[in-house]
Amino acid sequence: MKIAVFIDEGWEREFLAYHLAGHELLFLAGPDAGDTGLVYHDVECVCVFIKTPVHAGFLDRFPQLRGVVTRSTGYDHIDLEEAAHRNVAVSNVPAYGENTIAEYAFALLLSLTRQVYETYSRVREAGTWSTNGLDGMDLKGKKFAVVGTGHTGQHAIRIARGFGMEAIAFDVHERKELEAELGFMYVTFDDLLAQADVVSLHAPYNEHTHHMFNETSFGKLKRGAILINTARGGLVDTRALVGALEGGVVSGAGLDVLEEEGRMNDLAQLATEDAPDPCRLQVMLANQYLIDHARVLVMPHNAFNTKEARERILQTTVENVEAVAAGAPQNVVG
Repeated sequence: MKIAVFIDEGWEREFLAYHLAGHELLFLAGPDAGDTGLVYHDVECVCVFIKTPVHAGFLDRFPQLRGVVTRSTGYDHIDLEEAAHRNVAVSNVPAYGENTIAEYAFALLLSLTRQVYETYSRVREAGTWSTNGLDGMDLKGKKFAVVGTGHTGQHAIRIARGFGMEAIAFDVHERKELEAELGFMYVTFDDLLAQADVVSLHAPYNEHTHHMFNETSFGKLKRGAILINTARGGLVDTRALVGALEGGVVSGAGLDVLEEEGRMNDLAQLATEDAPDPCRLQVMLANQYLIDHARVLVMPHNAFNTKEARERILQTTVENVEAVAAGAPQNVVG
């Protein structure tokens, strides 16, 4: 089977080339290989990451396509309806980094509660050992609220309990057996907002979760709460978050994901467009506000990025590709 692989990292290329040696691999550098419009008539499977948008125009370039394999758990970069219309199976990596991403969420949280960045900057740039204004916050005894109790959310609860935090969670699909096993309690979304000292997002992004944290939600949030998002940027209405920070409702935010994060390198292009989309422009400006904010940490969608997790991702990807080749796709979504 001929496979087109959209890839950036050289070591990933080596891994896939070795483990898929029985197939013909076409490696295309970058998220969209320049979107040249070239048509690949003999490619039956494409392997992508979250930065490659798979839409009708993309699929037109692969008329013989049987499968799309994404090297991610999330698949909101793929038009599932269009893929289904063309009888193209879409496979993801359902679990690879529940500990990896949960650990990163706590790295962000601890950086905020102990002012790690500010402390480091003061020593390195100002050369002072003064601790004035660097007081932190204990996690022990605080209420840790998880939105989404899948693999990653569960691991985040385990870590929170290790810090001596009280854990609560919201999920539209409650698994009551987990409450006793992990030591937390399911609550309604409104109750979670009212009680949380820390909110950590681990929900998938879809039409139901789009902007679940909006002006109304932030209006119900416990004043002074910290928001951590290592899931998807679209869960949070960026402009509403700006308002919550300005109003002191949110005391800090650790964000590994943003709305329109894929376009943050296109600011110059956006600024020179004759008629830029007003909503998109507002989100981009709000993102820049967050990046510059003293109590916000913005990261480049990096929570997944450990050697161990990426190897797990690639191993499952290989298995997903082989399943497409065998005519029995696995880990199919949509």
